[in-house]
Amino acid sequence: MVRIFCLAVLWSLPTVAVAQDWALRADDRLLTRDEVAQLTEGQTLVFYDDGRSKFSAGGAYSYTYASGQSAFGRYRVEVDGTVCIDYRNGFSRCDRYVESGSRIVMLTEKGERFPIRPSASD
Repeated sequence: MVRIFCLAVLWSLPTVAVAQDWALRADDRLLTRDEVAQLTEGQTLVFYDDGRSKFSAGGAYSYTYASGQSAFGRYRVEVDGTVCIDYRNGFSRCDRYVESGSRIVMLTEKGERFPIRPSASD
């Protein structure tokens, strides 16, 4: 029984290591906690699929799909710059933001990349 448990723990370790590298590319620069706070707090980020992440003051969060449907929750910016969101429906996720060339890109734990549209003032 102990062997099975140890094997199960060892089996899961490579998965954890892969999830923590955020599928960074050679030209990605992770944003610092301060940079992520400035990017998100009180701001709305718009993606190229017209989805919108709204980070309200006080930690309220909403994601509005292009269809107009929304999901609500609470967000926090961790010390390392990771943004974690706890949705009202019980789902949670954490993302990282990088500067990749001239773009800001959101990375998911699954390795997905979502570039953020520049704001009209950029």
